[in-house]
Amino acid sequence: MWKSLFFVILVLLHCCCWTTHGEIFTSIGQMTDLIYTEKELVHSLREYIKAEESKLAAVKSWASKLDALTRLSTSDPEGYLAHPVNAYKLMKRLNTEWSELENLVLQNPSDGFISNMSVHRQYFPGEEDETGAAKALMRLQDTYQLDSEAFSKGKLPVESSIYQASSLHSLHTSSVHSDAVLTVDDCFDMGKTAYNDADYYHAVLWFQQSLKQLDDGEEAVVSKADILDYLSYSVYQMGDLPRAIELTRRLVAIDSTHERAGGNLRYFEQLLSKQLSEMNRAYQPASEEPIQLGTYTRPKDHLPEREAYEALCRGEGLQMNEARRSRLFCRYHDGKNNPRLLLKPVKEEDEWDSPHIVRYLDSLSDEEIEKIKELAKPRLARATVRDPKTGVLTTANYRVSKSAWLEEEEDPVIERVNQRIEDITGLTVETAELLQVANYGVGGQYEPHYDFSRKDEPDAFKRLGTGNRVATFLNYMSDVEAGGATVFPDFGAAIRPRKGTSVFWYNLFKSGEGDYRTRHAACPVLVGSKWVSNKWIHERGQEFRRPCGLTEVD
Repeated sequence: MWKSLFFVILVLLHCCCWTTHGEIFTSIGQMTDLIYTEKELVHSLREYIKAEESKLAAVKSWASKLDALTRLSTSDPEGYLAHPVNAYKLMKRLNTEWSELENLVLQNPSDGFISNMSVHRQYFPGEEDETGAAKALMRLQDTYQLDSEAFSKGKLPVESSIYQASSLHSLHTSSVHSDAVLTVDDCFDMGKTAYNDADYYHAVLWFQQSLKQLDDGEEAVVSKADILDYLSYSVYQMGDLPRAIELTRRLVAIDSTHERAGGNLRYFEQLLSKQLSEMNRAYQPASEEPIQLGTYTRPKDHLPEREAYEALCRGEGLQMNEARRSRLFCRYHDGKNNPRLLLKPVKEEDEWDSPHIVRYLDSLSDEEIEKIKELAKPRLARATVRDPKTGVLTTANYRVSKSAWLEEEEDPVIERVNQRIEDITGLTVETAELLQVANYGVGGQYEPHYDFSRKDEPDAFKRLGTGNRVATFLNYMSDVEAGGATVFPDFGAAIRPRKGTSVFWYNLFKSGEGDYRTRHAACPVLVGSKWVSNKWIHERGQEFRRPCGLTEVD
């Protein structure tokens, strides 16, 4: 700081005294000029100190806020990031806010801080991460029918309120999530993310929430005029011309020189007048009452069973009844006298009768789970899906998670888990795919899909040469506080993750025909971190272990 101060003084001296020459003492006239030069220097010095102190106060404020935040987050990193708001704000801080702090410090560079930033910047999330996290919050908002206000306060439903008969009215904020709130500026940025994606439905929801919090007295960087500007156009795109006019008039009242507001207002009013004249109705001027929140219908999308799928994720529409429950049993399973299970059979529970889905308890120990996670973490990459036409693996928006593939040669634990799957199912894993480990982050999901290839995609697994996926063995490696269920929209089943347990079902009938009832989905994780591993078992090698049936549905 003192080097910079010395440099400033030298500059000021040079600027103020460049007309003087040597032998100044020989002229009182020139010396009197220096009196005023010195006074100006002192004034400039005080201004410099004031600016430095102001900047230092801002940096101290940042440091205090971030110090408290990192103490909380590092006390339980997974627990902290289990709340989707915390995950989104981490993406936003590292992508946007730390750059602002860097620019602040760069006004008078601190070598240590800047070198630290340079080292760590390569690991910071980018624009795609911040946008992805924002879209994940909107996905959770839709799936679990959360209103923007509750979401902005970090209040999310707990597990019991989702998967019991009660509705989503019970809201919860734990101590580690106590600061998981969205500010006016956060809500505005959420709205802009949707707006830039032409998703005006969510843009309206979040611009409205931003405006509401601003009107309630919360401080913000964004101005009311900016919010109204984006909100009015988003409302227009949703087809609500009267309200678009009302909002634009409010914007003009706040800023009459706004470059777009005047033109938009004239256009909206002309458009509405034309529509009303065609219906022979009179134009009603916009109300001067306080701005009311609008309610709009969510647009339809590509997924035909969207409503049924999301209802199951919320614990609604479950088709489990007393008659079906009476057909479900629990038992000890020895794998048809498998020698490795005779002395210690596994606990098997029926989850569903038809198609038959079973859960195995204590199928993975905590030590095995931690080893699998340890092996997978360094190579986790964005999960892919197989293109039905080409058979090539590619990323897709409907699958949001990271995954890694583990070979049994890597560690005895993987070999042991593979052997256990073979013992329990009675199917060979010699032709199965590698053990896939997946971790779902903020709003992580896998929309309804089939694990097997259909008749219209005969080449999906041709490259593997092992036939179709005959069965799925899914290991749950973590509990999930809320959300994250495995649901089957066709028959209305929802299976909750339970750490250390596994679920198993056949994707194909014995005839080799696909069981289309097994279309399933991984619901978005609302609160928590979901870890799973799965084994996709293929047809080849099962000829004598699961003989072919004589009819299509055998």
